[in-house]
Amino acid sequence: MNILRKIETLIPKAMGKDQYTINRALGALKKNSLHSSKPPENKTKACQQLLKRVEGSVRQSRIRQQGLPPSLNFDPNLPITAKKGEIIEAVKKNSVIIISGETGSGKTTQIPKFCIEAGRGVRGMIGCTQPRRIAAINVAKRIAFELNEHIGQSVGYKIRFDDKTPDNAYIKLMTDGILLAETQQDRFLNQYDTLIVDEAHERSLNIDFTLGILRKLVRQRKDLKLIITSATIDTKKFSEAFDNAPVIEVSGRMYPVETLYMPPVSDENDKTANGEDQGYVEAAAEAANRLLARSRTGDILIFMPTEQDIGETLELIRGQNHAGVMALPLFARLSAKEQSKIFSTGAGRKIIVATNVAETSLTIPGIKYVVDTGFARIPSYSPRTRTTALPVCPISQSSANQRQGRCGRVENGVCIRLYDEEDFNGRPFFTSPEILRSNLAEVILRMIFLNLGDVATFPFIDPPAFKSIKDGFDTLQELGAIQKKTKPKKIKPGKPNDNKQYSLTQIGRVMAKIPVDPKLSRILIQAQKMGCLKEATIIVTALAIADVRQRPADKIQAADQKHSLFKDPTSDFITLLNIWNAYKAAEKSLKSRSKLKKFCADHYLSFKRLHEWQDIHRQISRMLKEHGIKGDASIGGAALEVSILEDTIGTKDLKSKEFNLGGPLYIALHKSLLSGYLGGIAHKKEKNIFTAAKGQQAMIFPGSGLFSKAGDWIVAAEFVKTSQLFARGVANIDPAWLEEVGKELCTHAYFEPHWEKKRGEVMASEQVSLFGLIIVANRKIA
Repeated sequence: MNILRKIETLIPKAMGKDQYTINRALGALKKNSLHSSKPPENKTKACQQLLKRVEGSVRQSRIRQQGLPPSLNFDPNLPITAKKGEIIEAVKKNSVIIISGETGSGKTTQIPKFCIEAGRGVRGMIGCTQPRRIAAINVAKRIAFELNEHIGQSVGYKIRFDDKTPDNAYIKLMTDGILLAETQQDRFLNQYDTLIVDEAHERSLNIDFTLGILRKLVRQRKDLKLIITSATIDTKKFSEAFDNAPVIEVSGRMYPVETLYMPPVSDENDKTANGEDQGYVEAAAEAANRLLARSRTGDILIFMPTEQDIGETLELIRGQNHAGVMALPLFARLSAKEQSKIFSTGAGRKIIVATNVAETSLTIPGIKYVVDTGFARIPSYSPRTRTTALPVCPISQSSANQRQGRCGRVENGVCIRLYDEEDFNGRPFFTSPEILRSNLAEVILRMIFLNLGDVATFPFIDPPAFKSIKDGFDTLQELGAIQKKTKPKKIKPGKPNDNKQYSLTQIGRVMAKIPVDPKLSRILIQAQKMGCLKEATIIVTALAIADVRQRPADKIQAADQKHSLFKDPTSDFITLLNIWNAYKAAEKSLKSRSKLKKFCADHYLSFKRLHEWQDIHRQISRMLKEHGIKGDASIGGAALEVSILEDTIGTKDLKSKEFNLGGPLYIALHKSLLSGYLGGIAHKKEKNIFTAAKGQQAMIFPGSGLFSKAGDWIVAAEFVKTSQLFARGVANIDPAWLEEVGKELCTHAYFEPHWEKKRGEVMASEQVSLFGLIIVANRKIA
């Protein structure tokens, strides 16, 4: 057998991550053997080197086979264990399988182990995606515990800026965003032989983008196995999307749940902005009080749409002074310490009032009763107005069933729905996927960068609308990330833009490599040019995470008072710098983790999120340097100094004259911010009311440092519609900057041409507009 034939025989036994490159090298060798004029000994040497490489990969595969976890234990009490044989057989026979199992069925922790028993995980890892970082970490720890191991042996996890996956791992937990990011370096995901997309029912933008990529990949990689799991899922739609993949359904609830429909009495004087009855707060509190009076055991979980509703509900319940009852909030922005209270065990009963984060993200033990208001706050982006609405909307049937499924785990349960059965039956079966109500700029940027083809024909489970695709392209053009090719192919009128019509600019190529929103990456690139990269990186990384400021429902006034110490009256972005510098100064002077935590608690700042902010800042700074974006010194010189006197922050020391409106650093920083947020400009109409792009009327958010203090022109990081349209994250700007930053996006109108005898030339008046706002009213030009 010659060397090339031997290599061909060994390739299927090699590691998956090596097979693609070895196959390419083999193809090149075959081609060269036919056409090359190199001496025979050179060809033989190249063949031997490739053989050595493939033999090393085969050896690694054998070592992994021998090192598989010795014992795979499966809990017989978990419903999914009864389906183990069926699932393993399906994995062996099919490229794609779909598993529909209710929360609590054990699918998340057991399926990766089923895959190992099915022979997967040897030539590549078993990758499992989770929508949230905390879930990825906790699931990895749980699987490692069940294998009698520690994290970093057979099981690892990878989340943003934290990789605990060893080279020899068999199972890797990660967020779906991490898997998407990995496609930039490994577009065929060759390091995995099996991929599990968990919680697919959430249909987030990342999940749908991941599934679109995998729909193409399973056709290209015959060795890859894909498992899609979910609590509740449109199994027919998913099965059809993956060539009629088999569906396995697993039960989750072990005890019967009684469903009671108890709509609150309508009050014509108590309506929300969308016309829905807001009596659900009082009705939910009343239902909880009745349950406490009629039963002696069992915790209660109440679903509310907003944090404000949670606070009001808790106030009503606590006002009843129930003995031995602990009433607790639960929402995404709550600190880890506060969230942990819901898991505490004691002699008393718990009432947990939560947003929809409690539907699937957390399994709360001991819940006997669920009170479902039937509402949730569901974000929706409008391409026409470029605003994000956060309306309180009726939930879908699948979400209602998810909520119902939170009880009945350990004993018979009761679910009280604060709406009638006819209302429930008239609701849509599933929540609208996020891709149908999101800005697609980041998706399109990544698709062009990865050469994934036309966004309009990309195999999304639910293709986005034409207007959403067009808005995504328009946004990227405004940011300077893409440009039309010199000879684009013609597209039919009314058809969405084709990725092939555009190429990435030099700026766009860098933006695609920085893992933040395109607007934020554009700001960073501009900040380097303006000499304020240091400050911009702090601000951008703050905007990329959840707000570090905390406002507990029972301490809102105290929190606002402490937060006011950081507020800058000219720019909310400088407020973020003030928080950063105060924290860094405290870190330097206090020199104790416990004292630093106390500083954060005293000033209602999340210690955990501040650490996350630091981690992201460190990693983004490193990435910027790798891409040649460096800014060692800033216009303002040394970092701002901060003094901390006992419990009081000296706000005067948090500022520098360079940050004053009109100061060099303020101008540089806010021109950089405008490069990303140019569409967020607005002109004052009256106190706190501004006219934004496309004639929209917006109010400055009351929590802003500029509320009642803003100048005539502002820029906002976002416009969010709740009870009305609010401008959030705002700063004063000079309108003279807008023409410089807007350039070709500005429109010019000329009027009143006339001859000026003294000048000896024709003069006219010029009006300059940007996004429908007049930025230059009457400028004389020749």
